[in-house]
Amino acid sequence: MEVKIGVQHAPREIVFESRQSPEEVESAVSAALSDGGSKVLNLADEHGRKVLVPADRVAYVEIAEQSGRKVGFGTI
Repeated sequence: MEVKIGVQHAPREIVFESRQSPEEVESAVSAALSDGGSKVLNLADEHGRKVLVPADRVAYVEIAEQSGRKVGFGTI
């Protein structure tokens, strides 16, 4: 699954593939952004590396199913 995180005052978004389910990512984001919640959004990519983002700097989180990579030059 592909996850995109927009960070305030950063020109680029963070994009990575994750093995976590969409529900797990959504609950982690909700917990980090809730009042009294964690101060850091903590997610893992598909290689086991951790992605940590300060919760007060998160602009948006986009969760999408992983799409196959297109190969070739033909039109579909």
